[in-house]
Amino acid sequence: MPLFENKNSEPLPDPAAVSAQAGSDATDFDEVMKKYDKESNTRIWVGKPKVIITAVMSLFSLYCIWSTLFSTAALEIRLTAFLGGVIIMGYLYYPASKSHVRPNHMPWYDWLIMIVGASCFFFYCFRYPSLSRVLTSATKMTSLYTAIGVIGLLVIFELCRRCVGLPILCVLAALLIYTFATGLPLKRLIYTLFFSTGGVIGTPAQVCAKFIVVFIVFGSFLERTGISAFFIDLANKLAGWAAGGPAKVAVISSALCGMVSGSSVGNTVTTGSVTIPMMKKTGYKPEFAGAVEAAASTGGQIMPPIMGAAAFLMAEYMGVPYAQVALKAILPAVLYFTGIFIAVHLEAKKLKLQGIDRKELTPWKLLISRLYLLLPLIILVALVASNTRTMAFAASVSIVAAIIVGLPGIFLREHSATKAAGSSSFAGPALKETGKTIISSLEAGGRGTITVAVACGVAGCIAGCITATGLASKLITGIVAVSQNSMFIALILTMLCCIVLGMGVPTTANYCIMAATTAPILIKMGLPAVCAHFFVFYFGIVADITPPVALAAYAGSAIAKSNPMKTGVNATKLAIAAFIVPYIFAYSPSLLFENITSGLEVIQIVITSIIGIFGVAACLNGFLITKLNIIFRLAILAGGLLLMVPSTFTDIIGIIIVAVIVLLQFLIAKRHSPAQV
Repeated sequence: MPLFENKNSEPLPDPAAVSAQAGSDATDFDEVMKKYDKESNTRIWVGKPKVIITAVMSLFSLYCIWSTLFSTAALEIRLTAFLGGVIIMGYLYYPASKSHVRPNHMPWYDWLIMIVGASCFFFYCFRYPSLSRVLTSATKMTSLYTAIGVIGLLVIFELCRRCVGLPILCVLAALLIYTFATGLPLKRLIYTLFFSTGGVIGTPAQVCAKFIVVFIVFGSFLERTGISAFFIDLANKLAGWAAGGPAKVAVISSALCGMVSGSSVGNTVTTGSVTIPMMKKTGYKPEFAGAVEAAASTGGQIMPPIMGAAAFLMAEYMGVPYAQVALKAILPAVLYFTGIFIAVHLEAKKLKLQGIDRKELTPWKLLISRLYLLLPLIILVALVASNTRTMAFAASVSIVAAIIVGLPGIFLREHSATKAAGSSSFAGPALKETGKTIISSLEAGGRGTITVAVACGVAGCIAGCITATGLASKLITGIVAVSQNSMFIALILTMLCCIVLGMGVPTTANYCIMAATTAPILIKMGLPAVCAHFFVFYFGIVADITPPVALAAYAGSAIAKSNPMKTGVNATKLAIAAFIVPYIFAYSPSLLFENITSGLEVIQIVITSIIGIFGVAACLNGFLITKLNIIFRLAILAGGLLLMVPSTFTDIIGIIIVAVIVLLQFLIAKRHSPAQV
């Protein structure tokens, strides 16, 4: 029995069949990842070398957890040891280019670069007690210290090229050229970028080593409990039956999976390999199917509680508790995903698409029996919200919880396997599989740390260059002069800067760059710090779906086999909330729960903002109950925008406009036969 039918009543394969076919029909998963995600261009280790590499990665993850929880060493010692380990792992894992990938092959020069580069950081680590007494300023720099700093920085820059990409290095290169053009001596620059806490071991690296790494490890454990599959099944149950169900499943599952994912491209390819082919089979155009997944996956970076690990950096930069950052991000994230959800619903209605047969969905009884998979996330949120323990402790306890909740699935699989083989004992194999899962999770955590740590290190150098040259104050002066003290013009200019600087840059490094370069501009203009940081964070993130360098949209187009540019344009339209909401909270901070006086005010903001997003989505789609003409589209757009401004006066006008358009649409539809609607 087919699960669902398209508008032409053609039978469609079930989700399992689509998923099985995805590898050959939608493009090869690995090839798409390697093309659009630098993290996937890795060396191939097999046999004993693989065992050794796995052990190195796993031990590094354990060291990071231990260091975060128990180490009392000086900050410089912990950070340089951390980055030294990252360099070793990075060069063991990432080749100079794709052509250098052969099983168990690592060129001699990579060994040399790895050893020399790591030695520079370990030199700083082990000699720090004496260096802290001798190297008190840039004037104390010797030729030896300068050489060590230059080599260490070049090695980490090269690793950044390999695992993160060129965009962030282009930003750094431009700043370095500007720095030298200002006449800053080399010794002072190297002292700032390597030996002080204002460069490679600056705030981004500190937050990475202190918080982000433990949460990356937690995420790797959580993924292996089967929570991603649970999220997809839950999304199917909640929305798969509705019109155009697979697209709604993509939105919901990407929002849920995005909570523990730190990569918009990775999320697009992982969930998109299943959802995009299903959307195409349902009747959605390829450009629309790829755009839905890209927009939803990019939204995962703004979804609390983790927000692509940027939430921890935001808490550090703004000087507010992490729990407050996560709380303030809730409503904008809800509006973002609501906008996409409404858009795919209207598209489905316009195309008369059907959903999945309810009989074929996972029963509630089975889903409820798997609710225990949410326990690690619940523990994490509860511990962080209580503010009684550190975030690192909360993540560590959640890791243990993830291991525990993963055990039933492992034991069940082994029981089924041994029963099929005619054996009665499965405890031994189950324990062995549990050990493999733990090691695999630790390895994945160590591997995931590499790109984030390197990006944070380079972002710290970018901030160091800006600080050393006083560029931030010059940018502020320039923006203020161009905008002529107009906040709206300053916001537009800042938005453009964020989109350009954020192209192809990972979430954490992206936010670090924005926090150092563009956020101070808005704060100087009088915008509250929280609003300024959220504003630049949002527009840095949407660079992943904004042409011309829309990596997430291009990854979605590769799976959908669609035109990349059209997919990027569609993704931008779907994510329109991400372009509107930052302007709203810039003028009305209550959208971020700032200056809230009562619970009723919060309820009013939530309801009117969601109705406003509905109006904007209807305008962009051109369809409500029937096709919208240009006058209706402009009117409902105006009503939607008015509703998104947190003000009772604008809310009343907006509701009247939207209600009138909906009523007129209903009357127009009633005059037509069902076949014409």
